[in-house]
Amino acid sequence: MSFVNVEIKDGHWAEIQLDRPEAHNAISTAMAEDLVAACARVASEPGVRAVVISSTGEKSFCVGADLKERNSFSDAQLLQQRLVFRQAFGAVRQLPVPSIAAVHGFALGGGLEIALSCDLIVADETAVLGLPEVRVGLVPGGGGTQLLSRRIGPSAAADLIFTARQVRIDEAEALGLVNRRVSAGQDRSAAAELAAQIAVNSPVGLRNAKHALVAGPEVHLDAGLDIEDGAWRATAFSGDRHEGIAAFNEKRVPAWPGA
Repeated sequence: MSFVNVEIKDGHWAEIQLDRPEAHNAISTAMAEDLVAACARVASEPGVRAVVISSTGEKSFCVGADLKERNSFSDAQLLQQRLVFRQAFGAVRQLPVPSIAAVHGFALGGGLEIALSCDLIVADETAVLGLPEVRVGLVPGGGGTQLLSRRIGPSAAADLIFTARQVRIDEAEALGLVNRRVSAGQDRSAAAELAAQIAVNSPVGLRNAKHALVAGPEVHLDAGLDIEDGAWRATAFSGDRHEGIAAFNEKRVPAWPGA
């Protein structure tokens, strides 16, 4: 039994769906392993140009780590699970194409960290987001301390992490925590529409643009500009650039070679 579903959609995008609704998509060790496998499968699909990460169930996107499973863990078991969890969150962050989280209901702890590991977050009006780890004697460990501060700023991130409070969609939108706000129940369809919009573009361009966007902020501006130049060169001398310019001049839809 898999707790994560993968479907390659028409239009060159994929959906990775968390599927453990009876537990509000809480992340067990098995589910983390399934997420690693799902991301690897999608990353290996040459035709995929965008990815949506969604979830089943009406009340929650994902409520974070399965604390019921952890309740009986020894320290050694917790450390063993930690390695799997780091692989899972890393697999989402390392998806080579643009990724979009489709969030509804509760996205807490590791659930919010999955969303933060994506490039874009589409959230509906039922969304409740937070990193409550300090309330149970932990700290965010799926990238939350780093990704949240990069998304909304260190001070705002400190407020949410230190208080362990949860924010609803109005505040999440004001903080810049979500990219797009949609009506209740429309998160998945809106994310699919966004993925399809992205997927019409050059595969080479998308991958190289994502690389520059992810790697650039980690370095000095001059080094970041060099990263951008490398991305430009890798794209400008590709078949996609030749096809893109030809299609523009011939007023037709590009047939991207993807190389």
